[in-house]
Amino acid sequence: MVSFRRWVENTENLLHLTVVVVVPAVVGLVTQLSNSLTLFSFLLFPPLASGSYTLFANPGGEYADPTRFIAGLTAGAGCGWAALRAIDAATAGTGPAVSPAAAAFSILLAGLATWALDVEEPSAYSAALLVLAAPDRAALYVLFTLVGSTLVAGVFLAWRRWFYDRRASLLYGSIRGDDNVIVPMRGAGAERTALFAARLAAPHEAGKVVLLGVVDDEADADAVAEHLEDRAARIRRGVGVPCEVVVAAGDPVATLRRAARETGCDLVATPYADDDAGASAFVRAVFDGPQDAVAFRSVGEGDRWRRVLVLVARPGDSAHAMVDFATRLARDAGHVSVCTCVGSERERRSAEARLANVVETVDDPVETRIARSDVESFVDANAGAYDLVMVGSSGDRSGVSRAVSPPTFERLRGVDCDVAVVDRGDPR
Repeated sequence: MVSFRRWVENTENLLHLTVVVVVPAVVGLVTQLSNSLTLFSFLLFPPLASGSYTLFANPGGEYADPTRFIAGLTAGAGCGWAALRAIDAATAGTGPAVSPAAAAFSILLAGLATWALDVEEPSAYSAALLVLAAPDRAALYVLFTLVGSTLVAGVFLAWRRWFYDRRASLLYGSIRGDDNVIVPMRGAGAERTALFAARLAAPHEAGKVVLLGVVDDEADADAVAEHLEDRAARIRRGVGVPCEVVVAAGDPVATLRRAARETGCDLVATPYADDDAGASAFVRAVFDGPQDAVAFRSVGEGDRWRRVLVLVARPGDSAHAMVDFATRLARDAGHVSVCTCVGSERERRSAEARLANVVETVDDPVETRIARSDVESFVDANAGAYDLVMVGSSGDRSGVSRAVSPPTFERLRGVDCDVAVVDRGDPR
């Protein structure tokens, strides 16, 4: 279920799933209602099926307008009816069963009518043609098109308002949680990492920070606890978020996981450290753990991260988590830019659509950028304008893929601003 939830956080996957589940159900419902009237051939349903796909497959697109859908299909059916009557009158009913002139004239009228009314809808053209197949029931066909399209549009409107537009709060795990943050206080960047964690937790009313000290000898615990309590007091005063202290002896990784579980923390914020192989063994172990994690590489001195650049390589749960974290940090007075890099202009449109799906669930204003550049060059040129660069951990890539192309964060070691590496946990 966790894997499915994260798969469906990708808006493209959610829309594909909706199309193969909801659209057949809606068409089946309309068919069942029409069968009770015993007036219509199944031949009359393709416009509703194709129109339903257009609505649900791209709910934010130009044609995802219930009014346009109803008016367009009904206008198309009405134009087909009008063309049928006009050609019948001109030929005195002596023409072929489906007149080429009637077909051409119905399409002409449908194009002119939907253009004039600004309700252009692809399925309007099939509605205009199919009415010709039922000349004796053309008026009923127009009426049925109005009723059927209204029913489909009502289902779509309810789905979009009560589910699709609220999918962030209903589906995205990072937005529903990740408000209790544990910080292993190790390394030179531990204090700023704790401040960073507090800024992440602060927007949630129930948010808290836990500072974890791991000691080799229990005799050192009191001194470490006193030191951490001083830091916790500064966080409580400066950020206004509850801050606890835990000191324990044992293996650093095992102790962190146990402390996170016992204190109810769902996010780990650790100082970033690396070695010749990339991220340090401790950071890699944190990324392999059950909780979501952020590895924070500190190079600055401030305690605010108002301008945040989010680098998105692919849509999905990690992208949503990064945008959520960025908007938490920026708050009302900040600025968030979400960027993806493309190799050619042909990729620009699809990249724009992917970023739109990622950011449209966020209430805060977010800028999207498409850069025709490699990631390192883009960050080098733009990092100076930001307080923080946020990237994914590439945890969803295979080992072979990471060997061929190292993770983005490992290629940003020289960036002259803070870097946060976000990894979605692996609950077991």
